[in-house]
Amino acid sequence: MIANNGLLGIIVNKKKVFVPMAVDLIHDGHINILENAYTFGEVIVGLLTDEAIVKYKPLPVLNYQRREKIIKSLKYVKSVIKTLDWDYFRALEKLKPDFVVHGDDWKINNQKQVRINVLKQIKNWGGKLIEIPYTKGISSSQIKQILKKSINPLSLRTQTFSRMLNSKEIIRVLEVHNGISALIAENTKYKNKEFDCMWLSSLTHSTSKGKPDIEYIDDTTVTSTINDIFDCTMKPLIFDADSGGRVEHLKFTISNLERLGVSAMIIEDKIGEKKNSLSKLVKNQKQDTVSNFCKKIQISKESIKSSEMKVFARIESLILGNGLNDALKRAKDYINAGADGIMIHSKSKSPNEVFSFCKKYNNFKNRKPLIVVPSTYDKTSEIDLKKNNVNVVIYANQLMRSAIPSMQKAAQSILKNGRSFEHRSKMLSISDILELLNQ
Repeated sequence: MIANNGLLGIIVNKKKVFVPMAVDLIHDGHINILENAYTFGEVIVGLLTDEAIVKYKPLPVLNYQRREKIIKSLKYVKSVIKTLDWDYFRALEKLKPDFVVHGDDWKINNQKQVRINVLKQIKNWGGKLIEIPYTKGISSSQIKQILKKSINPLSLRTQTFSRMLNSKEIIRVLEVHNGISALIAENTKYKNKEFDCMWLSSLTHSTSKGKPDIEYIDDTTVTSTINDIFDCTMKPLIFDADSGGRVEHLKFTISNLERLGVSAMIIEDKIGEKKNSLSKLVKNQKQDTVSNFCKKIQISKESIKSSEMKVFARIESLILGNGLNDALKRAKDYINAGADGIMIHSKSKSPNEVFSFCKKYNNFKNRKPLIVVPSTYDKTSEIDLKKNNVNVVIYANQLMRSAIPSMQKAAQSILKNGRSFEHRSKMLSISDILELLNQ
């Protein structure tokens, strides 16, 4: 019940009004909902955590603490409650609000099931749902892009990656090797899914330059490519640092990557002449000693000026035939040396040896994020990876492997037919290319 004095009104009936929000940046659509909610009683905003939000949409630009500060400053809001569930279940059970207020757009978007759950839950104590008409002319996605551009991209990328590790069930990473592949990865979406992060692979980066994967690409070229990628995406980037190179040079590599805004790098425990791990010649390669590789990890960590950049250790024991026990022992030692996570590599067509590693690794007392690269065991789904508590999946070479046969077929068709018309239907139109580049 409200006594309206022409301003906000004086609340007489102190009923509890629950308003769930994710919110990166407040716009008039949010204010409209809060203003309406205020007329029903004391407004309690259920602010969703990162972990709750990523269940149904991408990670917000701002972390929970910054979003909470914004919401608490609004005059309509009495209090804020941390909301851990994507359907607000625990917050609702604790508060048992008289009203739940939400925009009516959730009737048709990917929150339809949340609406059903809420209606069923609040019925138990006679709560009522109030749905506010969606404010037209407001694009949250466009506002989010503006917000991203106004924040320092270096801190945004590294902080975002750290938040992902703490909140997402699994981080989905796609290989990119230049600006156009990064642009494709940035803009590819399926329902509520998208790629969380980019991977600059030594294999595909070398391939894009027409060079073998032998650690030939120099730091200047790496810097140029990373800048091209970052011109096209705000997403975090993980860098494939191969063996890390000479120990004396490692701190300079780290400094360069950190200055560019790389969120993490992965170094592998192989030594000697570089051959790709999936090459038939890999049997001629040797694994580094545990003590020497631990020294590389320690130097890498000591060289990082920002605590946000991660160093992951890639274990080649399964690739080189040294067995599961060797891989597990190395994982423990590398974590103790300061590695922020472990990548277990395999060239088997079956995920069994990787999952055997996962089973024992998940019992580590000092367990760190686990990364896999299912290039050869590509029938394995993300569902199965989640069941085995994999934290990061890297699709390490698929864009390059798709591009090469497409270009070969185009070239063959032109030679065969003496013109390009026959291949036209298999190509992107020039107007579509221009539209992609102007997004």
